[in-house]
Amino acid sequence: MQEARIARIARITHTFESGKGSASHARSIAAEFLGRLPGRRGAAVPRRVVESTELVVSELVTNACKYAPGPIVLELHAAGGLLEVTVWDREPSTPTVRTADPGRIGRHGLELVVAVAESFEVRRAPVGKRVTARIVLDDDADPAQTQGG
Repeated sequence: MQEARIARIARITHTFESGKGSASHARSIAAEFLGRLPGRRGAAVPRRVVESTELVVSELVTNACKYAPGPIVLELHAAGGLLEVTVWDREPSTPTVRTADPGRIGRHGLELVVAVAESFEVRRAPVGKRVTARIVLDDDADPAQTQGG
């Protein structure tokens, strides 16, 4: 029974127009998705995973809003202990992850994404690009550190 529930909510896709509030809306979608996703042994997804996911979603959607025209597609897919966060946009140029520079003001978003993600990749699409970060869904956290806990 629980496996059927996981299969129903293991993937979500949301399309929205670029604009003010898109990143906050995307964070809410991610948090709600993770809140419904049962972890191993029925525990909630750890709070640190939710926070990392919100950071990744926020940074990727913010970049898409800032640099790409037209619609943005956010896809969240949980499988095999990983959460895949993918953002598609119509801008063909790919982002560059810069090396850490504490003296640089701003433009640290992808550094943060790479720091919290298990993996990070950018792939060109027939139109635009897909930016994907994978986050480990660690179910062995202290229950006091889970979302809502």
